[in-house]
Amino acid sequence: MAKKTVASLQKGGGKGHTRVIKMVKSEKTGAYTFRSEMVTNETTKDFFDKK
Repeated sequence: MAKKTVASLQKGGGKGHTRVIKMVKSEKTGAYTFRSEMVTNETTKDFFDKK
């Protein structure tokens, strides 16, 4: 399924987006989880700066 998603993003305006993954520590348990989003190339820095 990943290949299909990547292939569809290569057509048109998909090259202007980036998949970002951030490791976030839980306040309650102390365990780490991963949060991923599709953001525009210009907003990748903002994604990592916010908590």
